[in-house]
Amino acid sequence: MSPWTRLLIYLVAAPILGGLLAGWDRRITARMQSRQGPPILQPFYDVLKLWKKENVVVRRSQNYYIFFFLLFTVFTGGLFFAGADLLLVIFALTLAAIFFVLGAYKASSPYSFVGAERELIQMMAYEPMVLLTAIGMYMVTKSFHVHDIAGHGSLLIFALPGVFLGFLYTLEIKFRKSPFDLSCSHHAHQELVRGITTEFSGRSLAMIEIAHWYENVFLLAWVFLFFAAMPALGIVMSVAVFLFMIFVDNVFARLKWQAALKSAWAVTVVLGFGNILVLSLWSGKPAAPPAVVDAPSAPVMVETTTPKLAAQPLPATTTTDRRN
Repeated sequence: MSPWTRLLIYLVAAPILGGLLAGWDRRITARMQSRQGPPILQPFYDVLKLWKKENVVVRRSQNYYIFFFLLFTVFTGGLFFAGADLLLVIFALTLAAIFFVLGAYKASSPYSFVGAERELIQMMAYEPMVLLTAIGMYMVTKSFHVHDIAGHGSLLIFALPGVFLGFLYTLEIKFRKSPFDLSCSHHAHQELVRGITTEFSGRSLAMIEIAHWYENVFLLAWVFLFFAAMPALGIVMSVAVFLFMIFVDNVFARLKWQAALKSAWAVTVVLGFGNILVLSLWSGKPAAPPAVVDAPSAPVMVETTTPKLAAQPLPATTTTDRRN
């Protein structure tokens, strides 16, 4: 499949798949809390309703920041599915998060300000592990390009188990699930005020939800990279990780920002950096010297000489003196 085809499929299918995942998230969460839960298509109804509402903002400029947040989130996933450089994907993702934070700062609300501060703390918590994930994939596949990593012949999970567990830990932060839903929460079981998105409404809030759908699909596709050598297993593991996120969200309570930051860095150092260190030492181990194979000796040239006949003495000639 060509990169342009994958890019087109992502642009069209990602918001649909992301909305369905959000609907299943709500339904499964409700069942775990002994509730019926909303319909699976409820996130689409919410976004359509928000799109029709009046867009009330404190400052008009905050809408531009949210637009660029959505744009760079879509751009990030587009780079990923087109098979571009993984480091460029990470930088684009970080830039999208910065625009989100700037939009919250621009609202000049104490709730959105606190939410923006917590979002920055979360960025400090997960960025090192995300970079180590890209470095670990490079050390195994010798390439930062996504299409090279996806085309690697073996499962990356075998060489990067610690990196995978560390990346799984940071996914709770990126999905904004408990115990790391510090800046905002997608469910009402945490708080009434949603922190960083408090001062957004109408189309701006709808664009934030769509951006999160794109981002969630992109993150689950990154999980797929660890199992890309076996595509069926990769899809199963991506779904399993999504269900695991929901389970953790409903089991653990929220951490304080200090505990969240320290725990994320501890996981990064122990699992991520430890796996990278072991992998570098293993790859830097000197290879065994090649076995020396004795070269076949040159054939001995036996000089065969025909025996020379002994020189026979010439017969003595008798000279007869002829006398006259």
